[in-house]
Amino acid sequence: VQLQASGGGLVQAGGSLRLSCTASGRTFSSYSMGWFRQAPGKERDVVAAISWSGDNAYYADSVKGRSTISRDNAKETVYLQMNSLKPEDTAVYYCAARRALSSSSVYSVGYDSWGQGTQVTVSS
Repeated sequence: VQLQASGGGLVQAGGSLRLSCTASGRTFSSYSMGWFRQAPGKERDVVAAISWSGDNAYYADSVKGRSTISRDNAKETVYLQMNSLKPEDTAVYYCAARRALSSSSVYSVGYDSWGQGTQVTVSS
């Protein structure tokens, strides 16, 4: 599956952004989707993930309560709504996909298809 992420940008602390990731090439609805981020000098970490059906989600502690992952299978798109952004949220954000064992399975690891990344910069 091919992934195209968008929606990054420069925002002030406390602001919001919505990232989008559009998939093509495979049956989107059979994939669990995730958002990851990588700050300079740091490893790529999971931010959030969502099941194939959209009824299960996982959030990293760092964004829990401030972010919402969702998906529209008809549009083959997954979203990450980020609110109350902090300077430490600054990173390149990547969307990723992996085949799911069931419609409710959600994963924080094991992704094998990646988008190109979109830069999010939060100024203080």
